[in-house]
Formats: sequence, structure tokens, C-alpha cells
Amino acid sequence: MTMSQGPDPAALERVAQAALAHVADGMTLGLGTGRAAEAFIERLGERVRRGLRVRGVPTSKRSEELAKKLQIECVGLDEIHGIDVAFDGADEVTPELGLTKGLGGALLRERVVAYEAERLVILVTPEKLVKKLGSRTAIPIEVVPFAVATASRHLKNLGGEPVVRKKADGFPFVTDNMNWIVDTRFAPLDDPARTHAEARGIPGVVDTGLFLEMADVVLVGGADAVTEMR
Repeated sequence: MTMSQGPDPAALERVAQAALAHVADGMTLGLGTGRAAEAFIERLGERVRRGLRVRGVPTSKRSEELAKKLQIECVGLDEIHGIDVAFDGADEVTPELGLTKGLGGALLRERVVAYEAERLVILVTPEKLVKKLGSRTAIPIEVVPFAVATASRHLKNLGGEPVVRKKADGFPFVTDNMNWIVDTRFAPLDDPARTHAEARGIPGVVDTGLFLEMADVVLVGGADAVTEMR
């Protein structure tokens, strides 16, 4: 299955508003990357301008720029002792709350921030729901540029079809960590934990977009309401 049209803006707005129920004054928040996360940051900025006091740990330069523009205080991991709640989107979500992330290119920083958070709240719209990871999208894999050729060969040996992500100008997409993304399509994954471990075992692979047993709650913004998956 391939990616189709983007999420409904009204549904994104709905799920972003619902996510604010998980925010309390004085919290330190992880601020994810992508359309759902940016919708949340926009709504959070409105609350901050009305007096809410929070600090944000952005997962990308893009999210940091947006948060600062909206007057949300941003801090680094070296300035805090922990994160109360991280808010982020996902590209796929299974009934077990397994996630594929990384189409926004920030998967490594997203994992670091999620790992430091007491709770991870994922914001999606219904088209992201799948039975198995790898059904809707390729799996983003972050690789150091030196090892892209060899890592791609080994990913093929794992049954994947790796393609270096390119920008509109034809040059490779470069992450905020100065690495490349190799989008690797697999058949729908029966054992995503094994695929993640095998890919991570390839020298030069920094991380994969398979986020397993990390989400505490998934908020799904539908046409008329937001539902929770736990």
C-alpha cells in the first residue's frame, strides 16, 4: 500500500486540541516533528500566550523554530532532569501500539526524547492505523553517509528494498544529525522487533523508525471525535 493524500486538517486540529488535556502547568514537554506534532505545538502556543507555563524539548530544528515563534520556552536535554510527556505523530500505528516513525526525518531525536519522557502520547488520524507495520509505508532507517552503500546491501539481505531519501533538488535528505535516511520497504512485518534488531546490528545504521512498546496512549482524530488507544 502506498501513501495517499495527507491527513484531514480538521482531524489534525481535533486531535491536537484533545492532546492538551494531557498538559498541566509547569510541565516539561517533548515536542515532536511532523504535521500532527506541529498542529499540537500551534495549539500549545495559544495556551502559553494565555498564561500556561511549560518548557519544550523539540525533536527537530523545524519544531524548535515553530515553538520559539509561538513563544514556547525551549530547552535542551542538558538543561533538564526529565520530560513529563512527549507528544509526537506516527506514520503507522498497530492495535498493539507499535509505531513506524521517521517520514519527517527526525526519528533518532524523537526516540531520544520519547525515551526520556514519563509518557509518550501519539497523535494520528485514521489513515495511519494498520494491522502490521510496513503495510502503509517504507521503514525509515537513519544511516551515517559513509556506510550507506554497505548498509543498503545488508538491508537487501534482510528482505528490504532500500532507497536513499532525496530532496526535491535530487540531493540526499540530511537529518539534523548530519546522517542520511534510507527508506526501506519490507513486506508487512510479522516480527518488527526482529527487523529492528537486525537492522540496528548493521554497522553504520544509527536507528530505525520502528518504535515498539513505547507509546502510552494514541489519540486518533476522526471525522467527528477523538478516540483513545491504550
